[in-house]
Amino acid sequence: MPATLESFSIGLKNILGESLVQAVVRLGELTLIVKPQTYAAAMRTLRDHPDCRFEQLIDLCGMDYSDYGDGAWEGARFAVVVQLLSLTNNQRVRVRVFCPDDDLPVVASMVEIWPSASWFEREAFDLYGIVFEGHPDLRRILTDYGFIGHPFRKDFPLSGNVEMRYDPTQQRVIYQPVSIEPREVTPRIVRDASYGEGR
Repeated sequence: MPATLESFSIGLKNILGESLVQAVVRLGELTLIVKPQTYAAAMRTLRDHPDCRFEQLIDLCGMDYSDYGDGAWEGARFAVVVQLLSLTNNQRVRVRVFCPDDDLPVVASMVEIWPSASWFEREAFDLYGIVFEGHPDLRRILTDYGFIGHPFRKDFPLSGNVEMRYDPTQQRVIYQPVSIEPREVTPRIVRDASYGEGR
């Protein structure tokens, strides 16, 4: 680990104080895990503190940890992961916040701090059902407005709940229950002891 990243990590721990749950350096990247109750304040600090100056939110996504580690995960199910960039200090940091309630995952919206978070948060809401408190226009962005469920959740059926097709007799698009037989798809693994030799 470069000394600069190590010292940067220690500096961020001091700056964030009680808001920080954990700072992890892995593969040359720094991940900060913050408390959901102080998520907005911590993010504002990361943007405004002169030693941080993370001016850009470059990505935000939802995560579903329900099957993480083949069921060995014992923490909260849903998290929001944010990638921040400081042009001033030439630094990047990943921030992770876990939603405290698995049944209704809610965290603060970052739109007031970084307006670029708007569509990312709508995507996380649409695909994972994570609610961003304070978002000015939280609605679906990728799926249809009448879509049932959140397709990136681990418990969402692979074939979905409804299918859409054009009905030539009605001359319009209609929704109907899925007509595909549910089945488990197990990939076929080809094992060849000599694969890749002799090249």
